Parts: sequence; structure tokens; C-alpha cells
Amino acid sequence: MAIKTDGIILDIDGTIWNTTGVVSGAWNKAIADCGYDAALTDPASLQKEFGKPMNVIADDLWPNLTQEQKNVLMEKCCQREQEAIKENQEDIAYPKVRQTIEALSNKFKLYIVSNCQSGYIELTMEKNKIADFIKDHECYGDTGMGKADNLRDLVRRNGIKAPVYVGDTQGDADACREAGVKFVFASYGFGDVKKFAAKVDRFDQLLDLFQNLD
Repeated sequence: MAIKTDGIILDIDGTIWNTTGVVSGAWNKAIADCGYDAALTDPASLQKEFGKPMNVIADDLWPNLTQEQKNVLMEKCCQREQEAIKENQEDIAYPKVRQTIEALSNKFKLYIVSNCQSGYIELTMEKNKIADFIKDHECYGDTGMGKADNLRDLVRRNGIKAPVYVGDTQGDADACREAGVKFVFASYGFGDVKKFAAKVDRFDQLLDLFQNLD
């Protein structure tokens, strides 16, 4: 059954692409730079954390560090991450992401909301060549607010009457429920969600899922 919408909001990690291999290497360099007694990361551990606000990720990964150390380390991690993703030449997007987003943009207005740091959405759009198709975006790094609040703000300022969010974690589903946004589960991503309005096993299945509201 098709979902009627006038605005599709996309998650990034685990939905548009999988950066955990690149990011893990970058964060481990940041840990070495800082010299803290901090556990190294790997792609599997980051998949469990991605989608959470950056301060929560730091608490989960490095509980032994002081708050000041966590702040310094996470800032360095984000810096190293941005550099590594910019330099990365491997296609780490899920299959047919750009083509699907371009096709969807011909019928629907598209947005991005993420719990990421400032600049990450812009970098994601640049690397995947999708900036021309995204009408607006919001993130934790820019507002200091969680995903539910950012969803509400983006929906309100764009006048979206029937918003839909596409994400891959229980945290995404919880934020959607709190914000009053329908949730579509990207089952190929990082999480496991039991309750959703619809599920897709590939990104390009979104093409058959939506109908215009009017």
C-alpha cells in the first residue's frame, strides 16, 4: 500500500551510505593524536552507535574519559572523519542511491535530518552528488537538539503536511513517533526495528512506495 506524502526526509548513515570503514580508521587516528586511554573503534562498533547524537556516542565508546576529554576527542574525530571522507574515492553509497533520489525529486520534495556533526550533511550531499535534489536539512551539530526536535522544526518551517522519514534504527523510529512523522524502515542498514509504516530492503524500492498527497 502506497504512502501519501508531500515531503520525504532521509537519514544518512545506514540509509544513504555506509561510512563506518572510512570513519573507523579516521577516528583511530584521532585517538592516537590525542593520546588518551580510549578504546579504538571498528566498523561493527560504529554501526551500533551511528544514528545517536555525538555526545551519546562519546559516552558509549569512552566511558572512562572525562567530559572534557570526550569533547576534545570527538571534535578531533569529526575533523579526521571529514578529511577521510573527502579523500575517499571508493563508492560507499548503497546501490542506486543517487538515481533513486533524482527520480524521487521529480515528484516529491526531499530533505535530510541526521544526528551528525555540522558539515556532515553537506559533505554527504557533495560526495553523492545529490545537493541539487535536497530542499532543506537539519542536524544535531547545528542545533544541539535531538532528531525528534529537528524533525519537528524542519517539518514546520517547510510546511510539510504529511512527512515521512526513511531511516534504519530504533532511534529513528522513536524520534519519528515523538515528532508525529511516519517512519519507513530501511532494513538493509544498521538497526533492527519492529514497528514501522513500511519497510524497504533496497533504497530503490522507495520509488514504488510513495504517492503525492494532492
